[in-house]
Amino acid sequence: MPGPAPPSRPDVTAAPRDVTAAAAMAARRALHFVFKVGDRARTARFYRELLGMRVLRHEEFEEGCKATCNGPYDGKWSKTMVGYGPEDNHFVAELTYNYGIGEYRLGNDFLGITLVSRQAVSNAKKMEWPLKEVTSGVFEAEAPGGYKFYLEDKEQLKQDPVWKVTLGVSDLQKSVNYWSGLLGMKIYEKDEEKQKALLGYADDQCKLELQAVGGAVDHGTAFGRIAFSCPKEQLPSIEALMKKEGQKILIPLVSLDTPGKATVQVVILADPDGHEICFVGDEAFRELSQVDPNGDKLLDDAMAADNSDKWFAEHNRKKVSA
Repeated sequence: MPGPAPPSRPDVTAAPRDVTAAAAMAARRALHFVFKVGDRARTARFYRELLGMRVLRHEEFEEGCKATCNGPYDGKWSKTMVGYGPEDNHFVAELTYNYGIGEYRLGNDFLGITLVSRQAVSNAKKMEWPLKEVTSGVFEAEAPGGYKFYLEDKEQLKQDPVWKVTLGVSDLQKSVNYWSGLLGMKIYEKDEEKQKALLGYADDQCKLELQAVGGAVDHGTAFGRIAFSCPKEQLPSIEALMKKEGQKILIPLVSLDTPGKATVQVVILADPDGHEICFVGDEAFRELSQVDPNGDKLLDDAMAADNSDKWFAEHNRKKVSA
């Protein structure tokens, strides 16, 4: 069960890297995790009122994303970025909403996000949102759709309270070899007995925790995606390395357009268990991801204009389950 971890410490067994490689890895940033949401209104309430995050930007699209950001769907969809602060220095959530799809099937691939926020625990209690204390001072809360969040009942000491994302893996060592050996992450902790490892690109960034699930990883239809940025010049070399090592590339290097905003380049990978990983060029992404002061209004207006829930209710029908 994901929960609090002891203070970070370098893994003395980690292989040393040359100065050039270390500098390249240091330029990478953990950005966000992508969630597919079926109930946009309840989801917005969870992130804004319970977690205390704010809408950083909201975008509507008339057709599916070339990099399948919204999953394997071709219709109208929206993207809402929510977090505790600007994407330049906070790990945030990307909420993708496909019009007409009401729910997605969860697997055992996403095991939770852990954050440190006494305020979030207090908010949940005031809202009478179900909480389960999994260890002393750590509470599990489920976002709409079943996504788990672990809230540490402590005062926020860091700029960004989002501490780690936990993903399920079938073979811990194989996954560590991929994320550390190929993607260059530093190993902060590794616990063979509990079959988990903590990795990251920098001490002050959100970490990635890998937890063995004791079998195959099932991504369901709710499967998400974790995103990182790197200097644009690194993208071709990341793609070339994966080709050389025989690793899976889901989307080769491609440019993505957002109406009225910067065009970014991305390459989408899959780790040994099929977890989707997006690397995006940092320079354009910083321009694209600037906080939009109208983000809340854009989201609220989109939800008000979306009469799909009312239409389905009036016709006594349910939205599609993916």
